[in-house]
Amino acid sequence: MRVMKHGILGDAPERKTVTFFFEGEPLEGLEGDPVAVALMNAGIKDFRETRKKGEPRGVFCAIGRCTDCMMTIDGVANVRTCITPVREGMRVERGRKPGGDSK
Repeated sequence: MRVMKHGILGDAPERKTVTFFFEGEPLEGLEGDPVAVALMNAGIKDFRETRKKGEPRGVFCAIGRCTDCMMTIDGVANVRTCITPVREGMRVERGRKPGGDSK
């Protein structure tokens, strides 16, 4: 869901659609949206699993303070997807699998 017409802010600006890759599969997002938003718009909500119980984690704080949304982006591990803008050609992979964190 996206607010396209706001009562105070007016119409949302037009933005370019970009193609990025999630675990090798092409997805589309709006340039500048956080990676987490682009993934959730594509129906992906589980970003990684906890080490002890293998429980799924996704977006929690959405302001870059926690670690629940971390994934590997363009080969760099532990990137907070909630504050990283999606861009053309970006490669995104799920965060650590069981054995990768302390929660």
